[in-house]
Amino acid sequence: MGIVKVTSDEYKEQKGNLFFVIFISCAAAFGGLLYGYDTAVISGAIGLMEVHFNLSPTMVGFVVSSLLLGGAVGVLASGKLSDRFGRKSILLLAASLFIVSAIMQALSSSISFVIISRIIGGLGIGMASVLSITYISEIAPRHMRGRLGSLYQFAVAVGIVSVYFVNDYILSIGEDAWQNSTGWRYIIGASGIPALLFLLILSTVPESPRWLVKANRTLEAMDILIKINGTQIARQELYHIEQSLKENQPASLSLFKEAGLRKALLIGILLAAFQQLVGINAIIYYAPQVFEAAGARGDLSLLVTSMIGVAAFLGVLCSMWLIDRIGRKALLLIGTAGMAVTQLLVSFGFHSQGTEGLTTSLLIVFYLFLFNISMGPVVWVVISEIFPNHARGYAMSISTFFLWIANWFVSQFFPILWNKAGGSFTFLFFMIMCIASFLFIWKWVPETKGKSLEEIEHIWK
Repeated sequence: MGIVKVTSDEYKEQKGNLFFVIFISCAAAFGGLLYGYDTAVISGAIGLMEVHFNLSPTMVGFVVSSLLLGGAVGVLASGKLSDRFGRKSILLLAASLFIVSAIMQALSSSISFVIISRIIGGLGIGMASVLSITYISEIAPRHMRGRLGSLYQFAVAVGIVSVYFVNDYILSIGEDAWQNSTGWRYIIGASGIPALLFLLILSTVPESPRWLVKANRTLEAMDILIKINGTQIARQELYHIEQSLKENQPASLSLFKEAGLRKALLIGILLAAFQQLVGINAIIYYAPQVFEAAGARGDLSLLVTSMIGVAAFLGVLCSMWLIDRIGRKALLLIGTAGMAVTQLLVSFGFHSQGTEGLTTSLLIVFYLFLFNISMGPVVWVVISEIFPNHARGYAMSISTFFLWIANWFVSQFFPILWNKAGGSFTFLFFMIMCIASFLFIWKWVPETKGKSLEEIEHIWK
C-alpha cells in the first residue's frame, strides 16, 4: 500500500483515509495473534515431547518457560532497537524470528535444540508485544486510538483460541505413536504460517510517522500523517510532534531524571504488573485443573473451557466499543471492581466445597469477560499512550518487561499456592490484587481519552 506523496512547499487539502488507518493497525495487531498463538501452542505439544524426549518434570517446566526467558530479553532489547532502527524494522525482525523458531523446533533432534529454538521465538514475541501496540498508538487518530489499540488484545484472543482448533486437527491425523514421534513437530511447525503472513503484511505498511520525525525524515512523516488524518490535522500533528521532540534528553536519562516522567514510568510498570497479578494467566494456563476443582468435570469441563474463548472475544469487542466513549480509566475501574467481586464469589464457592461446579465455573468465565473488557486491552493502550515521543520505545520496553516478570511469577507460583493453600485462598489473593489495582488506578492513572500523544505528554510537565 503506497503513501501519498506531497511537496514540502505546499500541501494540497486532502482527507484522511480510514481504510488505510484500519489496515495498518490490523497489520500491526497481527503481532498479538502471534503472541497468543506461540504462548498457547506448547499446550498441545509438550505432552508429546515429554514422551518423545523422555523428559523429567523439571525439564518439562524449563521447556515451557524458556519462551518467557527469550521474551524478557526481547522486550528489553526492543526499546533501544526500535528507537534506533524504527518500529517497522524491528517488527519485521520479530516476524523473522518467529519463522526461524518454528522451523528450528519442528526439525529439532534434541531437547537442547528445542529450548534454544523457543528462546529465539521468545525474542520475537517479546519484541512484538512491545512494538505492535506502540506502532498502533503512534499512527492512530486520537478519536479512535483506544479502539485500534484494543485490536492487539483481540488478536491475542484469536491466537489463543485458534491454536486449540489447529492442535486438535493435527492430532486427529494419526495415532499415539505418530503423535509422539511426528505430530508435535507439525503442531510447532504450523506456527510458522501465521508468522510468514505477519512478515508479508508488515512489508506493505509505512514506518511510524513519529519515529520518522525523530529520525529527521519529516517529509516522509508528513506524507503518512496526511494519509491518516488529512492535511489540516496533519499539519497540527507534525507541529506538536516536532515541539515534543525539541530539547529532550536521551530517553534513558529523562525517564529517571525528570520527576514527571519517573511517575509515568512507575504507572506503566505497575499497570503492566497488575495486569498479570490479577490472575488471568493462572486461569488460562491451568484451566482444566481449575474447572475440575470447581466441580466441572467431563463434558461440563470441556464446555466451560471452550467458553473461555467466547468470553475473551465478547469482552474485547465490548472494550473496543466503550474505550473511546467512556474512557480508559472508567473501564479499568469498572473492570477491576467487577473482577474483585467475582473473585470473592469464586473464593466462597471453593470454600463451601459445593458439588455443583457450573456456578463457580461460570463465575470464573465471567471474570475472564471482565478482564477482556478492562485490564486485558486497556492496559496495553494506556502504557502505549502515556510516554513522550522521544522515550516511548524505551519506556514501553521497561514496562512490558515487568509484565513478563509478573507473568512468570504467577505462572511459576500458582501451582504451589494452589496445592498448599487451596482454591479458596488462591482466588482470595487474586481478589486482593484486583482491589489493589482499583485503588492504584483510581489514585494515579490519568484519563487519556480524546487527547493526542503530545497532549498526554504535557500531563507530566
